[in-house]
Amino acid sequence: MDESTREVVVVTGASAGVGRAVAREFGRRKARVGLLARGTDGLAAAAREIEEAGGQAMALPVDVSNADQVEQAAASVEAAFGPIDIWVNNAMTSVFSPFWELTAEEFRRVTEVTYLGVVHGTMSAVRRMLERDRGTIVQVGSALAYRSIPLQSAYCGAKHAIVGFTDSLRCELDHRHSRVHLTVVHLPAMNTPQFGWVKSRLPHKAQPVPPIYEPEVAARAIYWAAHHKRRQVDVGLPTVEAIFGNKIVPGLLDRYLGRTGFAAQQTDELRPPDQPYNLWKPLPGDRGAHGTFGDRSRSHSVQTWLNLHRTAMGVTAGLLVAAGLFAPRLRRALG
Repeated sequence: MDESTREVVVVTGASAGVGRAVAREFGRRKARVGLLARGTDGLAAAAREIEEAGGQAMALPVDVSNADQVEQAAASVEAAFGPIDIWVNNAMTSVFSPFWELTAEEFRRVTEVTYLGVVHGTMSAVRRMLERDRGTIVQVGSALAYRSIPLQSAYCGAKHAIVGFTDSLRCELDHRHSRVHLTVVHLPAMNTPQFGWVKSRLPHKAQPVPPIYEPEVAARAIYWAAHHKRRQVDVGLPTVEAIFGNKIVPGLLDRYLGRTGFAAQQTDELRPPDQPYNLWKPLPGDRGAHGTFGDRSRSHSVQTWLNLHRTAMGVTAGLLVAAGLFAPRLRRALG
């Protein structure tokens, strides 16, 4: 592959989970990928995977809550690989806890990483992309950006904030007729390692609310969104149901989740009181892309495939309708 044609991509939260799967998806397309995260072990492993797949990687230990670190990382990527084509904001953290047991410091930390981390990444990307009048920024959102659930008030608030911030920026880009593209990819429950390292006050081990999808489902959608001018991509039928259900019967969902949301986010296994967590600093070791729920996770989403191919499906449906309308006339003409 001609070096000049390789895409330059930045992925935040690239050491594990969805970010790791996204980095691999770009790596197997031979991209040059800047990997931003705090965990050096996971970053090193992600870089090896990309290079083994034929891509190029730069591992950059960064806390996205620090705008200066993000900006320095962006400059390093461009110095090594050239202008950034695609920036994927994915880094996140959370705390599983009733709101009244959260501390202000914990709430602030979740907000700084999950929301302000997206703002900082977008600032560094826009700063470069505006002057070139090209580039794509992908915000990794969630069904929880529209339909909040109990026990994750800080995380849900941050995901809601990402949508509001992105919509505002999109208007500003439109005002100046910029060709910089913004898209948001909203995800359902994913089988990622976060449930084993997120700080928790729950009596039992945390789990994603079923149905659960493998991170590669998200990675394929994010890669697609980075190359198509779609404003928003909703991944998985549960995401669509959550978004539209909250528009129609929000009060009913409040009551339903109040009754079921606590149990749905916990397994039957007791949580060790000394379970390590990564809220303030990364944990050692490489956690990879997958969590421990593989036996209950889906590797494909029919809804997502149909969503990403809806233009082709519409054309096909139109041709079939046209064929049905004109077939009788054709038979009469030939008869």
